Amino acid sequence: MTAAQPGPVAVLANPTAGRGRLRELLPVLLDRLRDQEHEVRLLDAATRDEAAAACVAAVAEGAGALVVLGGDGTVHLALQAVAGTPVPLGIVPTGTGNDFAVNVGLPEQPVPAVDALVRALRDGTTRRVDLGRLTDSTGGHRWFGAVFAAGFDAIVNERANAMRWPRGPRRYELAIFLELLRLRPRRYRLWLDGVLHELDGVLIAVGNTPSYGGGMRICPDADPTDGILDILVGGRFTRTALVRITPKVWDGSHVHHPLVTQHRAVKVEIDAEGITGYADGERVGPLPVTVVSAPGALTVLSAR
Repeated sequence: MTAAQPGPVAVLANPTAGRGRLRELLPVLLDRLRDQEHEVRLLDAATRDEAAAACVAAVAEGAGALVVLGGDGTVHLALQAVAGTPVPLGIVPTGTGNDFAVNVGLPEQPVPAVDALVRALRDGTTRRVDLGRLTDSTGGHRWFGAVFAAGFDAIVNERANAMRWPRGPRRYELAIFLELLRLRPRRYRLWLDGVLHELDGVLIAVGNTPSYGGGMRICPDADPTDGILDILVGGRFTRTALVRITPKVWDGSHVHHPLVTQHRAVKVEIDAEGITGYADGERVGPLPVTVVSAPGALTVLSAR
């Protein structure tokens, strides 16, 4: 697909992504873009709120493309500005988790991603991919690209985000340990295209793409171009069973476990008490939520 959007290339860089790799990569990208005679606008933002506002303003002011350097969290932020518009998104993956970029066929490594991005801008080549669109319990709306989580994984995220110690990966590991001690099935009400399923389980994931968490293939058959969401349900797992099956998520073979069921739907409604949902690893808020597939809602800069 070819797109010709006038206007400058707006660039958003997450300075914490990639443990400092960005300091060397950003000047390379900017030089490459200027060598191709693109007008470049580097967005000035010190916080996530400022970055979100800068992306929305850049699109409203006529950006020809929005390019982000970062991981899934930075991409998630950018989606809120470009989804449903003709403005294409370019991604240079430099985060801890880069699932969305990889799952829509973009290079996983930053330098090849820069090369592909420059070629796509030069040739005006893009592709359309689906997104998920969330409506939360307050009526607010949110776009997501990869996976919406509403179970043990989301509970762990919620605990880890509330902890001030320890820092880094150990905080997440401690949160997993603590939540395993408290593991219990929850009662879910799940509507799939209007059909109610009431069930007890420890995990529900809604996938627009297959993976989250840096390559965990939680919904291994999800396809971001088919207009349908993949839903994975993890049933009444014990602590031991959950620990044993977790390594299998990396290759998607967990779906063969008898307590795992898979579904497909265009519209998914989820409700359960005491669960806070996360999309692309970012906090959404307490259930209930409604998720619908939005076919072709995002234009991605993609080299041939």
